Amino acid sequence: MSTTPLPNPQDVKEMLEMLLGREVEIATGADMPSLTAEGGQVVGVFETDPYRKLVALWVSDLGLSAAIGAAIGLLPAATAAEAAELGLTSVLAENVREAVNVAGSLLNAEGSPHVVLKDVYLPGERLPADVATLVSSYVPRHNLKVVVANGYGEGVLSIVVR
Repeated sequence: MSTTPLPNPQDVKEMLEMLLGREVEIATGADMPSLTAEGGQVVGVFETDPYRKLVALWVSDLGLSAAIGAAIGLLPAATAAEAAELGLTSVLAENVREAVNVAGSLLNAEGSPHVVLKDVYLPGERLPADVATLVSSYVPRHNLKVVVANGYGEGVLSIVVR
């Protein structure tokens, strides 16, 4: 069996557009996320099934998480802007969890271990040590600048595999 593949940025773009029902712009080369950044990060943890080995992360900053949460729920763009300043509401947090879960499909490829979403950590929640280390490790990753159309907002998404 091979390792978990790093998804192509174009596939990430198409998945987000399908999920959000609106255009998304993606550019590679964004800064690596920092767990100490203002607003915090949403961190999705993926592991192999059934062996429970940590293999990938989704890391999105508060601005992008708010944009995704509002867009997927068909909420006004102003809701995303407010959440980017004040934090995610329970509705936006649940919507982001759904987006992270769907993104797991990008990590599954023929001949690779099956990957499932284990946990989603919201800004301010304590991460397990192995997850926190992987967030800023120099491993295969895409650090993407993402803009959600129609004024929903923008931010950084990092897809990390090991």
